Amino acid sequence: MKIIEVKELTKSYAVAVKEPGIKGTLNHFFQRTYREILAVDAVSFEVSEGEIVGFLGPNGAGKTTTLKMLTGLIHPSGGSVKIAGYIPYRRQETFLQKISLVMGQKQQLLWDLPALDSLKINAAIYRIPEKVFQQRLSELASMLSLEKQLTQPVRKLSLGERMKAELLAALIHQPSILFLDEPTLGLDVNAQTAVRDFLRDYNQRYQATIILTSHYMADITALCQRVLTIHQGHLIYDGDLDELLNRFAPCREVRIELADPLSRIQLEQYGEISAIEGQEVRFWVPREKLTSTITRLLGSLDILDFSVSDPPIEEVISRLFTQGSY
Repeated sequence: MKIIEVKELTKSYAVAVKEPGIKGTLNHFFQRTYREILAVDAVSFEVSEGEIVGFLGPNGAGKTTTLKMLTGLIHPSGGSVKIAGYIPYRRQETFLQKISLVMGQKQQLLWDLPALDSLKINAAIYRIPEKVFQQRLSELASMLSLEKQLTQPVRKLSLGERMKAELLAALIHQPSILFLDEPTLGLDVNAQTAVRDFLRDYNQRYQATIILTSHYMADITALCQRVLTIHQGHLIYDGDLDELLNRFAPCREVRIELADPLSRIQLEQYGEISAIEGQEVRFWVPREKLTSTITRLLGSLDILDFSVSDPPIEEVISRLFTQGSY
């Protein structure tokens, strides 16, 4: 069942143009001119119920703008979007009961009050009966290992604990569709892992649909089989995460540890160097040249150790956007 349907979704903004100097200031005040910025350009995709989909793209690509249109925070300039049969920007109460938006850079909890007080406010807003609220609170707090922290003022919680509490607040009405914009931003490794585990459990327990954006590729690889990739407002890839690697990284990464360091010029003949760290060198080698390149390396250099692997997905995505190889 398709729960998210997006067709030719577009968003443009009129941005005022100001020339430098006094003349530019006067013209800006009396005869303002504008230029159009196309933030999202004719994006189309569908998401089935219960899917966890990663939404990738560099800063300014249009990810957050798209999420805001999907949740009804901003009105699209063109195209259409339906979430569980609802048109988001109409902000119908039954629609708002079904969704939640979590942004890693924003907070909804009251800073000086215990998180529990903010949760009670959310329960009142969503008109959740007290018995149901207590049941959900107990269940979610247990899943997040947050039972003892809910009575502490939010300002005294660690960043990881605050993010967990933010998730709890966003999910207390038990939404079936989650839009998560950088939910692990700034968290340490342990807190990131805890949030990922929770999201995986929530998805499995409630068959929730999740759209996730993150600059931490470990979030994507841990949770998402399918990814959407957006660049300069255009959707450039929609498919399996492994296929993304095969399509945009037709190379393997060869790591070697040299007995003695060599210059970059001496090493460039063996392949595209991705990094040199002391005596460890990493190459990108086309798959069809892998065997011959390894043979040359072993025959020509004094190597203490070597390994071959797929390149890290972070580097694949970075090359995709910086080199425009799509």
